[in-house]
Amino acid sequence: MPLISRFDPWRSSLCTCPPKLTFNPYSGCDHHCVYCYASSYIPRFANCRPKKGLLRTLQQEATQLKGETISIANSSDPYPRMEAETGLTRMCLAVLSQRDCKIQIITKSTLVTRDIDLLSRVPSAVSVTITTEDDATAKLIEPNAPPPMERLKTIETLISKGIPVSVRIDPIIPHVNDNPAHLIATIASLGVKHVTSSTYKVKPDNWHRFADAMPAIAERLRPFYYQQGEKQGGNLLLPSDLRLRLMMNIRTLTTAQGMKFGVCREGFAQLNTAPCDGSWLLGAKH
Repeated sequence: MPLISRFDPWRSSLCTCPPKLTFNPYSGCDHHCVYCYASSYIPRFANCRPKKGLLRTLQQEATQLKGETISIANSSDPYPRMEAETGLTRMCLAVLSQRDCKIQIITKSTLVTRDIDLLSRVPSAVSVTITTEDDATAKLIEPNAPPPMERLKTIETLISKGIPVSVRIDPIIPHVNDNPAHLIATIASLGVKHVTSSTYKVKPDNWHRFADAMPAIAERLRPFYYQQGEKQGGNLLLPSDLRLRLMMNIRTLTTAQGMKFGVCREGFAQLNTAPCDGSWLLGAKH
């Protein structure tokens, strides 16, 4: 299996991302987010480890690249805690920057600021996921990820160095983080230009983790997913009308602050005011 592959090779009707490539330096992730969907298809997901033959394979595959957009990473955070010692993601960025690739980073980690020098060499943008500003809630649902305030500082640093930033307020979970007005105002004040959002999509494994972390809220949400919800692509989704209201609220809050908005795999492409993944930021400088 190639290390670099086409993003969304199944061409899902729910995916509105522009064509691009993707690759993950690591298999699995050590943030241990309870809502994570990737644990359903990546074996031993909680055991984060580098891809076998990572640098050798990347160097070989990179010879075929001609300036494509590469999204890093869509299944596993490219900055797990071990990256501070291994430096593997940094080495990969050095290889890709030599091929004039456009680079999108998706992360919850503060370590991305270490690589500003490499990201500054090519058209790049960083998408930072912040589900909530509340430290206690974040600790429950994203136990090993950096606290929200540290991620906000990371955003501020990136923007100050000319790296465009989008924010993923994702997933939106009713009764947990479904009214992020203050968060949206905060990131707008830092210079963020784009917000992507989507609702929590249930798979059996992530539901068990979520129910263990927030049992009372899980009981309130259970009928919305298991009795009234929709099945799409192996996921249970909230009822369409509820999802639309939630996404409309985020869109209204976002656009009122002068930022662009996109929904991720919801079937509401009409709400997008820019490409959903924030790829329009590539090459933009603040």
